[in-house]
Formats: sequence, C-alpha cells, structure tokens
Amino acid sequence: MEIIKVKDYQDMSREACSLLVDTINKKPNSVLGLATGSTPEGLYQQLIKKYQQKEVSFQQAKTFNLDEYVGIASDDPNSYYYFMNEKLFNHIDIQKGNTHIPNGMAEDMDQECRDYEQLIRKAEHMDIQLLGLGLNGHIGFNEPGTPLTSRTHIVELDESTRMANARFFNTMNEVPKKAITMGIDTIMESKKIMLLVSGEKKAGAVKRLVDGDITEEFPASILQKHHDVTVIADEAALLEI
Repeated sequence: MEIIKVKDYQDMSREACSLLVDTINKKPNSVLGLATGSTPEGLYQQLIKKYQQKEVSFQQAKTFNLDEYVGIASDDPNSYYYFMNEKLFNHIDIQKGNTHIPNGMAEDMDQECRDYEQLIRKAEHMDIQLLGLGLNGHIGFNEPGTPLTSRTHIVELDESTRMANARFFNTMNEVPKKAITMGIDTIMESKKIMLLVSGEKKAGAVKRLVDGDITEEFPASILQKHHDVTVIADEAALLEI
C-alpha cells in the first residue's frame, strides 16, 4: 500500500487527477471504477479541466460506478446517476453508452445485481478503481459486517452512513435505507485501487485502515491484501499515522 501525502483537499484532487489522466493516456480504452459523494468532486472538476485543455480524451473509456440508492429514480437530483452526469459525464467526451451505474429502480433487484456483475466481468474488471473511505470503514456501500467475499448486492445502509449523507436531502426521512453496491470481492479484482481521503475526521479511519486487523467489521481493511493500492490523503487525514 503506497501512501501519498498531500497538503489539502485541492492537492489530493490534483494528484488523483494526474494518476487517472496518466492511466487513460497510456490505455485510452481504460475501464474506470468511479465513486460519488463530496470526496471525488474536486477530482472530477480537475478531469473536466484536463479534457477542456485537450490533455485527455474519454472517447474510448468505460466507467462503472460503485453504487446507487435503491428507490431513487435516475432523474432525481439525489441519485448517483444524476450526480455523475452533472459532475462529470455531461462535460467530457465519454460515450454515454460506455457509462454504467446500477439501476436503483429495477423491478428485480437481485437480477440487477447479477447483470451488473456480469457487465463488469465482460469488461475484464477495472483498470483503476476509485474509492472513498467511510468513517466506519465502508467502501462503496459495503457496511461493517459485509462478507469480504461479497459480489454486487443490496445493502441496508448503516445509520451512520445515512446520517453522513443526510446533508444532501431535505430531511432524514428522505435518506434511502437501501443501496445497490459493488461487492468487496468485485472491488478487490480491480487491477489498481486509488483511495482518496481528506479531513481530520477521517484520521481514525485511516489509522485503522493502515494498522488495524483485516476484519469484516472494518471493510476497507481488506485493501491491505490488494497488490496495488495508492492512498492519496491530506495532512489532516494522516494525523494519526
């Protein structure tokens, strides 16, 4: 596990952008695993700039998002489908048919999980998978207690996760209780993993990620077993290391 220490959130976003752009320029048809939330927003802004400056093209790239809320339509501003289009896809030259996000409104959610997993296998897995780190160690929406052998599945969201995401909704009651997420084993099959962490509130989670035991109670701990993980973290997030 390589740890790259940067000064702040902006530096983290720039460093992550450099790594992603390098990946795509070396392999234009790269398969990218993407994430949502506040952590990667700065990265996506940087990627848009690089595209506008003609330093990268996404024309041949494919993307797979980690997760989506269950029960929220794609045109809902709180859906991850909407987020990805607003924050990235609408501003670059990626082909929309090459972007994949789980369908949180599928009639048969179990089949949706199987279909999504099959799409990932057909693409021969991610060349690089982007992750954030939850306060409770979740990666994607794989909450504490998720089997480390899990594949794409439906999860009950931990109350701490719902509270962390409540700022995006009008009331706590509107925050979904379930999500569809890539499984831990699916994530671990990525050829490279890039984990972004920013802020002092994540310092305890980073320490446990690096120094703690590998356990289902802290899903991110499994990353210790991956052969190619780069953690890009700012000074505040590394306070306890």
